[in-house]
Amino acid sequence: MNHFDVAAGILFDSQGRVLIAERLGDGPFHGMWEFPGGKIGPDESAPQALSRELAEELGIEVTHCSSLINLRHEYDDRIVTIEFFIVSGWNSDPVGREGQELRWVRKDRLGAQNLLPADMPVIEVLQQMES
Repeated sequence: MNHFDVAAGILFDSQGRVLIAERLGDGPFHGMWEFPGGKIGPDESAPQALSRELAEELGIEVTHCSSLINLRHEYDDRIVTIEFFIVSGWNSDPVGREGQELRWVRKDRLGAQNLLPADMPVIEVLQQMES
């Protein structure tokens, strides 16, 4: 079974809402939503991968992030280990540079957003945080 290490970013806007991104492509998760990020390259740290992925996907430059939680999730065909980061500083406004839709969602509405199964445990962590 394939194993992937992933870095994902949690961005809050000035109203305390969280940014999620639509999954594109023709894979099994097409049309679902996720916290933006992607695979960690062989010569990258998790923060480096996060910065690269968010630049590619959202057109932002991460200026500050801190680790929130590490999770492991087993799908039918793959295992993912995800390090989630709170991204508290960035330049520019996030845009869907790959054609994906973006949404700013209140923390209490994240559970209704058809998030990837691997992202679901983060909702409880986020809802326990003070805004």
